[in-house]
Amino acid sequence: MPTAAKLVAALCFAAVGWLAANAHVPALGSNASVGAFREMTALIGLLIGWRVMGNRVGKGMAEAVGSGLLTSMLLVFFALLLFSGYLMIDRSLTSQPYDGPMDAVLGVFELMMEQGRKMLTVGVLGVLILGGMLGGAAAEWARARWR
Repeated sequence: MPTAAKLVAALCFAAVGWLAANAHVPALGSNASVGAFREMTALIGLLIGWRVMGNRVGKGMAEAVGSGLLTSMLLVFFALLLFSGYLMIDRSLTSQPYDGPMDAVLGVFELMMEQGRKMLTVGVLGVLILGGMLGGAAAEWARARWR
């Protein structure tokens, strides 16, 4: 059921996703095509915020801050999974064909690890941690404000 807390959580984590993707763009390199990277990450944040954070409100502010951090980490996981899957398909169709389907699946997880290492910057981690905490607190505040 739609609630104000779910809406606030969805909007907050869409913003966290967009800002984290924006902070990650310099680590991709100058020749990388960004395309709709920021927008897709914001969409993932919107969905994760609605489904995860929106359902975890009502247990107090400390629990909401922790749930916000969990939501940020899930946002990272699903964004890495989506974009690594896309990179695997792109590589398999262009320059680096895989030996078989299992090799391609393992390639997705190798790409996730590679991209995850690139994300370990102060800007990206700061956005994810601070944004997760503030997003969780905002969702809890919205639940208390608009019951």
